[in-house]
Amino acid sequence: MAAIVAVDVGGTFTDVVAVGDGRLRGFKVPTTPDQSVGVASAVRGVTADVFLHGTTAATNTLLEERGARVALVTDAGYEDLIEIARQDRPSLYDSAIDRPQPLVPRDRRYSDPGAVGDADVVAVALLDSYREPAAEREIASRISLPTVLSSDVSPEFREYERLATTVLAAYLTPSVADYLTALDRRLAMATRLVMTSSGGLVPFQQATGLAGRLVLSGPAGGVVAAAAVGGHHGHESVISFDMGGTSTDVCRITGGAPAVGTGHLVAGRVNRVPSVPIRTIGAGGGSIAGIDEGGALRVGPRSAGAHPGPAVYGLGGVDLTVTDANVLAGNIPLDLALGGSLHLDVDAGREAARRLAEVSGIEVRRLITGVLEVVEAHMERALRAVSVEEGADPRDSALVAFGGAGGLHASRLARRLGIRTVLIPPHSGVFSALGLLLATPRADAVQTVVLNEGDERLINEARSVTELARSTFSTMFGSPPLVIGSTADMRYRGQAHELEVPLGPGWEGLSDRFHRIHHERFGFDRPYEPLEVVNVRATSSGRPPMTWAEIPRVDPHHDPVGQAGVWRRERLPGGFTLTGPATIVEDNSATLIEGDDRLTVLDDGTLEITT
Repeated sequence: MAAIVAVDVGGTFTDVVAVGDGRLRGFKVPTTPDQSVGVASAVRGVTADVFLHGTTAATNTLLEERGARVALVTDAGYEDLIEIARQDRPSLYDSAIDRPQPLVPRDRRYSDPGAVGDADVVAVALLDSYREPAAEREIASRISLPTVLSSDVSPEFREYERLATTVLAAYLTPSVADYLTALDRRLAMATRLVMTSSGGLVPFQQATGLAGRLVLSGPAGGVVAAAAVGGHHGHESVISFDMGGTSTDVCRITGGAPAVGTGHLVAGRVNRVPSVPIRTIGAGGGSIAGIDEGGALRVGPRSAGAHPGPAVYGLGGVDLTVTDANVLAGNIPLDLALGGSLHLDVDAGREAARRLAEVSGIEVRRLITGVLEVVEAHMERALRAVSVEEGADPRDSALVAFGGAGGLHASRLARRLGIRTVLIPPHSGVFSALGLLLATPRADAVQTVVLNEGDERLINEARSVTELARSTFSTMFGSPPLVIGSTADMRYRGQAHELEVPLGPGWEGLSDRFHRIHHERFGFDRPYEPLEVVNVRATSSGRPPMTWAEIPRVDPHHDPVGQAGVWRRERLPGGFTLTGPATIVEDNSATLIEGDDRLTVLDDGTLEITT
């Protein structure tokens, strides 16, 4: 097996997992302003043949609004479609909230390609390009600037979503391309792959043209790994809970794989690309506590980041954060090196708490408890959003918790939701990076078809899209895919939304699957209503770099070592059990076992907590 290094860049820490000679090593380094510098520094001295990457380059460009100057070319009369959008509003009853401003202003929208003025990149999105892409390609041939075509980015019907996705891709492309190019020059590995929002891997060279598909690059790795752990331990449904330094990402996974879809918003903007359904909130270990104008205690979304970080980092931070509250509450042992190298400055944490207590008028102990209560309320709401709000009972799932802070809050959150089983996987502090090892090389294809129920043309359309996915994969990776799957976007005729349903040989069984999925999602179905298929999709994938069974295990043949309720995780053998309260510590994270929790160490080193 080739030596592999996987690097996932977070807002606070950059996580690294290196595998070789039958061993796995995971560690953290602070994230740098120029991510390529920090990533290259993190892997310096690591010998590997394959480099896998989860990046926030696209996400940060969007959130910080530092993307390219985009010009838009579209059909005459549709220049303002990017601004008109749909009738839905971000908050139905709040008239003060509006959509984000368009990424391309009015004076850079054209129907005449020859009139395109000053811009870094041109988005070309014509009304009928999803079925007739030649016109867009002809326009691109007449423009001297770099172009992004809607027929490449999102070749589906619904002109607004296609146009908005193309503009977003154009906005992100230069910065993503610059980042990957700069990083590529700094790396010596022969194979370099980056994670997309769908949880698949693509080569660096192709990724520069798929900027919009990298927005969830980092969090997707954790979802892939959570699915693998849940499947290994026989859980049909799991909810991944990734609490890092800056944010928390949650996702529900059913049947061993996340339901990759295309209807997601990013920072309030349409991005119709294959994506795992992750819900992200600004609640992490570095989230800053403060008092709002009404005198209420708030936590996040502002984060202390890696520099200066929480006050207990001892790097000059003065604001009270969730990590500070956990240390002061006794949830984190004082001798634990956060991130594997940062030693705690407890006095600085106490001073941060004292200052906020003085401003708020809240006694210090109550303030610390309040910070943890508030942040857990935010995270509980996110977990309910991916379960209860989607028609799923969270009590039917196991909670897979990871990230530097996930194990500190998982048990209490599980109790709030009635979840009985919590899984803390091995290497939980760098678990999203480990997920890159388990991801498959992947290529996607889609075609709008609009076929009524029973139309036999569905078979040929599915065959055509499948062949496109196969050829795209072969072009990307130089070899044919191992697996190709296909799905249909279906709806009751005339509905304004669709559900993605696995395709079989033809219509047989397809209608029944749609009715069942519709009932599961919305609580009802209409078996006698006519159906239609509007899109056919295909996904081709190869072998992942590793499987969960191939991940090197920590040698379990040790005697358990614990002192004053604190146990070293690497010293706990399979089959070990205890009843809380206790704290399990490892180099990059800690896990809190509440008073009535029962802990069991499973065969692969996973900590199973029964609440």
